[in-house]
Amino acid sequence: MKRYTYKSKSLLFNERVSAPGTRRGSVTVEASIGIPLFLLAAVCLIWMIEVRSIRISIQNASVSAAKSAAEDTAVIPVLNTIRLKSDIVELIGGDRIGRSIIRGGSSGISCWKSYISPVTGDMEITVEYDVQLPLPLFGSPSAKQKETFTLSAWTGSRTGRQEDGEDPAIVYVTDNRAVYHEDPYCTHLQLTIRFVPADELDFMRNVWGSRYHACDKCVVGEAMTGVYITEDGTKYHNSLSCSGLKRTVHAVKRSEVAGMGGCSRCSG
Repeated sequence: MKRYTYKSKSLLFNERVSAPGTRRGSVTVEASIGIPLFLLAAVCLIWMIEVRSIRISIQNASVSAAKSAAEDTAVIPVLNTIRLKSDIVELIGGDRIGRSIIRGGSSGISCWKSYISPVTGDMEITVEYDVQLPLPLFGSPSAKQKETFTLSAWTGSRTGRQEDGEDPAIVYVTDNRAVYHEDPYCTHLQLTIRFVPADELDFMRNVWGSRYHACDKCVVGEAMTGVYITEDGTKYHNSLSCSGLKRTVHAVKRSEVAGMGGCSRCSG
């Protein structure tokens, strides 16, 4: 009986000491799952705060830089996107951008899609950049961001549709006389010229999705640091005075264009 009693107490003792170890093991498993999830949530929260901060910085800097560019376009109606980007980087600070989540730092900011509307004279500003996602295990993916806004630019000239009192018997044609235009400020007559960095030409496309090629009139050898392009053109130019960037418009009587089709944008 004594031997049996001794064994029973021993078994009971073993059961009592094993129970706390089991609980400690379950706590370890829960911690191994919960702590990484908590850290991931903290990183995502910090990332969202940084995204919001960098967006506000770029928006404010873009507006300030665009206001400075508006003064220059009053003399030359061409938006210099290289200077626009440089002013944005300077206003934010190169070091701040370098430490931010923008992929590529300052070089990751693009403004080449910004332009001056030939119809309204307003500046259509577009700033694009990529932000890195907090997912290093998946190859550090990125998300595209775009900031757009419109800023009125003073040009010193009248823009817009025909005004009251304008002679409806007058229409406008170019040298090729493909169609006639009722509005002298039609976007087909007014070229949208942009000054863009030459090293980004490989990534740029015109409104038709085509790449830009060197103009055979003003580009000899390599392109300059900055070049001129148009929204619907296929060439880039080294000189603003190149004839490829000029469009001669003639005002003629409507009776002289009998049989000619009207422009799809400005002629009803």
